[in-house]
Amino acid sequence: MDKVRQLHDEILRKVTEYYRLVHAPEAGEAFVPGESRVNYAGRVFDEREMCNLVDSALEFWLTYGRYSREFEKKLAGYLGIRFALLVNSGSSANLLAFAALTSPLLGARRILRGNEVITVAAGFPTTIAPIVQYGAVPVFVDVESRTANIDPAMLEKALSPKTKAVMIAHTLGNPFDIKAVKGFCDRHGLWLVEDNCDALGSKYDGRFTGTWGDIGTSSFYPPHHMTMGEGGAVYTDDPLLKKIMLSLRDWGRDCWCASGVDNTCGCRFTKKFGKLPLGYDHKYVYSHFGYNLKVSDMQAAVGCAQLEKFPSFVEKRKANFTRLFNGLKDLPELQLFEKYPESDPSWFGFLITLTDRAGFTRNDLVKYLEERKIQTRNLFAGNILKHPCFETLAEGVDYRVAGSLKNTDRIMNDAFWIGLYPGMSDDKLDYMIRTIREFIRK
Repeated sequence: MDKVRQLHDEILRKVTEYYRLVHAPEAGEAFVPGESRVNYAGRVFDEREMCNLVDSALEFWLTYGRYSREFEKKLAGYLGIRFALLVNSGSSANLLAFAALTSPLLGARRILRGNEVITVAAGFPTTIAPIVQYGAVPVFVDVESRTANIDPAMLEKALSPKTKAVMIAHTLGNPFDIKAVKGFCDRHGLWLVEDNCDALGSKYDGRFTGTWGDIGTSSFYPPHHMTMGEGGAVYTDDPLLKKIMLSLRDWGRDCWCASGVDNTCGCRFTKKFGKLPLGYDHKYVYSHFGYNLKVSDMQAAVGCAQLEKFPSFVEKRKANFTRLFNGLKDLPELQLFEKYPESDPSWFGFLITLTDRAGFTRNDLVKYLEERKIQTRNLFAGNILKHPCFETLAEGVDYRVAGSLKNTDRIMNDAFWIGLYPGMSDDKLDYMIRTIREFIRK
């Protein structure tokens, strides 16, 4: 075993050497304005992620294992919440969160086909997709112009006897008005699902976003706040919701044994379930129609290293936002992102919306930036109702709109965002500021 350990340690030393030769920042080329690419997002990592990845590969467990359990425990600890479950993407996290609310174990609070869920159209489609896929009815309300988040004043107008939940995201890391939304949900006995995929590390009134509602979700896709390649998580303080989500994530089974473990319940062959014969193997009893949404342990190994340095990522995002904001705030042609006084965002992107003073279109400015190697992104779907996926759905039957979506359409037409991820250097941030100002002067 000593020889095996020596070989293991030698391999990891070589991985560290490889990282420093190939991937370390000093190994890359210097930034050249107008020639070097300014990506809107990217991975920030060092030899620790690569060593964890190789360590897991050498162990060759492959599926959910010790790194996955470590990550779940540490993520829950970071957020100050009781339970966190790893899944294979942020979209799967949203699917799992919503699917949990349809469980028969929830009794009268269970979401059924035809029940309504309040959400917004200005966002990412997989916040909405599970609502439609499970036969519920999304009810769309408008967003605020300056925060790009749900307008809480519209919630009561969207309410009906069929309403069971609110499922919305914190836009680009900017927390929505959680007190107003949570208060509305509490008054009416509604579930609140926080799509926290763009906001990990954000706080509202001193408490992390994703922990205010019944369930929070995260994504660990490379552009997000931290990464494990693909991956995501759901988290909750509710033991029943945790039990349901664990079942749904792991094929819908009733058993809660960890992978490779048997008889955790101590009555594997002695209990009665449904109409099955007495003593039917508990490992093959299914209480839900579920999925397999787990990650590999190699992905979780990367995530464990990312989580160690995550607080520094959050602080860099804040600093980068401030630098961009200060460099552009005096331009009357641009409306910049704003936050609530109670919010402390871990920004995902820097949102810019054209004002009536702009003598140009969003695409004019975006094209100018892209030609100068600055990546840009629209605010995801803009207005999801305008997309081909809604062409087969009937308003008033498959979905409902409460009020106008004036600000949503404005975002669709006039807004875009640029990057501020932790790997963004001051040179790149200043180049983006100069280029935007140069375009407006012209």
